[in-house]
Amino acid sequence: MTARDLIPIAVLAALAALLPLVVTSSPVMNFLVFTLIVALGAQGWNILGGFGGQFSFGHAAFFGTGAYVTAILQLRYGVNAWAGLLVAMAAGAAVAWVIGFLSFRSGLRGSYFALVTLAFAEVFRILANAASFTGGAAGLLIKLDVHPANLQFADRAVFYWLVLAFVTGVLLLTRWIQRSRFGAQLVAVRENEDAAKALGVDSLKVKLRAIALSGAVTALSGCLYAQYFLYIDAHIAYGSWISVELLLAPIIGGVGTVFGPVVGALTLHGLGELAKQFAGRIPGIDLIVFGSVLVLAVAFARGGILGLLERLRDRGRGLVTRGAKEVSHAGR
Repeated sequence: MTARDLIPIAVLAALAALLPLVVTSSPVMNFLVFTLIVALGAQGWNILGGFGGQFSFGHAAFFGTGAYVTAILQLRYGVNAWAGLLVAMAAGAAVAWVIGFLSFRSGLRGSYFALVTLAFAEVFRILANAASFTGGAAGLLIKLDVHPANLQFADRAVFYWLVLAFVTGVLLLTRWIQRSRFGAQLVAVRENEDAAKALGVDSLKVKLRAIALSGAVTALSGCLYAQYFLYIDAHIAYGSWISVELLLAPIIGGVGTVFGPVVGALTLHGLGELAKQFAGRIPGIDLIVFGSVLVLAVAFARGGILGLLERLRDRGRGLVTRGAKEVSHAGR
């Protein structure tokens, strides 16, 4: 990576870090923290689905694993929250690797792989809802004990900066993937797996690395969700809602791009909150907004918001170049 690759990420992180100095409202801070958590999980999905082309409908399996592992380690075994975070990421990576191994070794691709991941997430939801170890239907309530060692802070802004730091780190990781040989192999598998194999790419190994990395990042987002809201149950942790959001954010923002998931998460939740403000607390109004935005993106911006902006920029440059040529010819 070069300095040119890092500057946009550094600028975005610096501007985002200033927001708590301007915004002090608790609802707004809750919105920002939750949106960043979704953006973090969406970046995890983007590694596998955006760069690798392996669309998953069940990333809740990894999100929920991260949330439950960190909660159970603290409540049942008194493990430090920071250590629990690392174990949760490892557990998310392990679960993802197993699902990937079973799926990719069987040659599952496309909609078949998507449905298998959805099935795994649903199985985990049913098991978590029934098992006493996970709190059953009642869920798990993490004890409120405000201390940095417990990943609990008196000021919401501190947690916001913590999540922002993780998002920034994953943005750097995604940029590295984009510029690395591993990223090139992922794209090759996405575009034509058979051709990639013919060129010597070990597609199984590449996809397993991608899904394990994706699982770890998504589990991190689940861990942060549990630590911020201090409560999880099977519906929250393994519910289809989180799989949908982690899928929609990259598609709306720009699949296979570095900033797409962040842009998509901000767009979806920003429009959802605006809809709630103007339409009142109508149940499901945010889902209506999500569906409408998805339809518009598929119809008019297949590369997502970033792809649309890039096309508009190129068109503007073309108009400027054409105008300059016409002026030059007129001058002759």
